[in-house]
Amino acid sequence: MDKVYSDARAALARAVKDGMTIMAGGFGLCGIPETLIEAIRDSGAKDLTFISNNAGVDGIGLGRLLETRQI
Repeated sequence: MDKVYSDARAALARAVKDGMTIMAGGFGLCGIPETLIEAIRDSGAKDLTFISNNAGVDGIGLGRLLETRQI
């Protein structure tokens, strides 16, 4: 199995589905997976549950998924 992808969107193309539970790392806004959060947003998946110690802020981190009502 090839596990090397050209970008985050390609890596998540078949992996992210509606209703998933996803754990996101980071502490506050430090070390959050911004590129992956953006790829999840672009995937259009909805009804997501995130396990995280921070829901981000407007326009940053998981806040971006809150704005699009994906979580």
